[in-house]
Amino acid sequence: MRYQFVDCRWELGNPARGGELYRAGHIPGASFLDVDEDLSDLSVPDAGRHPLPTAGRFAAAASRAGIGEGVFVVAYGNGGGAERLWWLLRHFGHDDCAVVDVGSWHGPLTAGAEPAQPASFVPRPRSGDTIDADEIGARPELVLVDARIPSRWRGEPNPIDTVPGRIPGAVNAPWNEPLPELPGGEIVAYCGSGVTACVVLHRLYLHGREGRLYPGSWSEWSARGLPVEKN
Repeated sequence: MRYQFVDCRWELGNPARGGELYRAGHIPGASFLDVDEDLSDLSVPDAGRHPLPTAGRFAAAASRAGIGEGVFVVAYGNGGGAERLWWLLRHFGHDDCAVVDVGSWHGPLTAGAEPAQPASFVPRPRSGDTIDADEIGARPELVLVDARIPSRWRGEPNPIDTVPGRIPGAVNAPWNEPLPELPGGEIVAYCGSGVTACVVLHRLYLHGREGRLYPGSWSEWSARGLPVEKN
């Protein structure tokens, strides 16, 4: 089995930043996947800030990054980028993947662009690992987990959320803090746009639990004028 490092660094509100960081210095042999361009499909209307890519779109990006049969992916990044790739790989049927903390790398770095070894990614989409707003609204027994920082979960004014607040009944598990103890039951994770929610889902997986992603997350929920809870 071949190993492929993938750099998934990004910065909300600064689409070019991830590529700049990659070109400035990355783990030798690592390819780059952009959260906005490769791990999302921003052309999809009314589906939140980071709609999921189609199987074909993701397969093309993964292939360019050197991901295919017999390749174990090691994703690293910040702000949920690596966990977003981890989740998408599993969503499209590729379980040979892991996430590492970029800060744990103490070896040399390579600057500039670096072509990946050619690969062909064949998507095998799974069902049941996502959920939409209508199902959330119809199932009050779900354990809703909001991955945003506490102030956004409480509904305090902030520069990101056009409508501050949370989905009614959601508990808070901030993506940048250790995973708290969560209630039993079927877990649904969301955040602002479906990126940092993947951090919570990855941590749940490491603890032996699975959860579902609400891809549209708060950016879609609030835009639809659905119920809001604060404080």
